[in-house]
Amino acid sequence: MVSSVRTVLGDVRPGDLGVCDAHDHLFIRSPQLPGQELNDATAARAELEAFRAAGGASVVQWTPYGMGRRAADLPLLSRAAGVHVVCATGLHQAAHYAPELLDELRGKLADVFVSELTGGIGTSGVRAGLVKVAGGFHALDAHARWTMTAAAEAHHATGAPIAVHLEMGTGALDVLDLLCGELGVPPHRVILGHLNRSPDFVVQRQAAESGCWLAFDGPSRTHHATDWRMPDAVRALAEAGFGHRLLLGGDTVVAGARSVDGGPGMPYLLRRVRPRLARELGAELTDRVLTENPGRVFAVEWR
Repeated sequence: MVSSVRTVLGDVRPGDLGVCDAHDHLFIRSPQLPGQELNDATAARAELEAFRAAGGASVVQWTPYGMGRRAADLPLLSRAAGVHVVCATGLHQAAHYAPELLDELRGKLADVFVSELTGGIGTSGVRAGLVKVAGGFHALDAHARWTMTAAAEAHHATGAPIAVHLEMGTGALDVLDLLCGELGVPPHRVILGHLNRSPDFVVQRQAAESGCWLAFDGPSRTHHATDWRMPDAVRALAEAGFGHRLLLGGDTVVAGARSVDGGPGMPYLLRRVRPRLARELGAELTDRVLTENPGRVFAVEWR
């Protein structure tokens, strides 16, 4: 079987991704973000075009089930902007959903994930290319364990990678104990997101030693004060031999953060973060983190 990345326009070869924003959002809504939703298709297209103009070629949208993915719009935007887009299935923390929606998913969550990975999301025809779930702050509650168990089942059925929102960058080792230890997901199929938000170099090194992927995403967000530590963390991991397991993303989650609305947005990853990291890692490794690594982590021998 041949590994491929499942984009909204179909499966592509890993090398076709080019420069990749490995964690971002074109659309997202949540009761936790009242009045700040990403729900404007025109702005989404403009943001993709701005990313393309900065040298970007692909974006992985981590927006999961029930949070306004607008899957049917993604192929049109991908074609118009000339940027590959990968869409997620999965489920976020309980606070992002109405209790009745979660009740409807009891007993069938893994089936929903598998269906969206293999058959498509609703009537859109778009197949998801990863499963996104979330931990809690330094812990895993019953909701997190439920969603991660379903994600593991979906992985075993399809081969899909599992991307994990770490709340404020914490709980990485608990996530690995559950997904890889108890549930049998190979570490190289797990992506730990938001490690930049908790600059604990010891935990980051321990997580890297497991064989999982380490995502440093969401640079220059107003409520995170750890951006300046990120280059040191990435350099330390690279020097320890884990440069082949690093990913970078923008994680734009509110309208005001888009570049077309005056924020840093997706282009910031290439306009500012890329040259900053090149000073620490060298241009060659930085380029591999932005191109080869995403192709490897999101490429699957789909079942």
